[in-house]
Amino acid sequence: MITKNEILQLEKVLYEAMKNSDIEVLDKLLHTDLLFIVPSGQTITKEIDLQTYREGNLKLHELISKTENLNIIDDMAVITLQMELKGDYDNEAFEAKYKYIRFWKKFPEGIKVVGGSGIAI
Repeated sequence: MITKNEILQLEKVLYEAMKNSDIEVLDKLLHTDLLFIVPSGQTITKEIDLQTYREGNLKLHELISKTENLNIIDDMAVITLQMELKGDYDNEAFEAKYKYIRFWKKFPEGIKVVGGSGIAI
């Protein structure tokens, strides 16, 4: 079983890893078969996501999140949230608001993100 507190704590760990481009933590949190639809509409895999951080293409300076919904369904959690992001992507500054849905699933080795999607709002 998964608890809401576990997921909220993992979300915080995920945000810190994103802000710090912490590949090791991101590698642990993202499932090998992750599929995520980014705001541009492109479907990315775990490897594509990690590569973005490895190459320094995405640098987040500020990340403010507001959880809207968090549902626990057996060994899965579905969270919707709004995020304000400030940073640089390919050396271009950006500041935007996004709405995300993320799916967390419990595995023997821990709880991992298996999928999600983000859109600009």
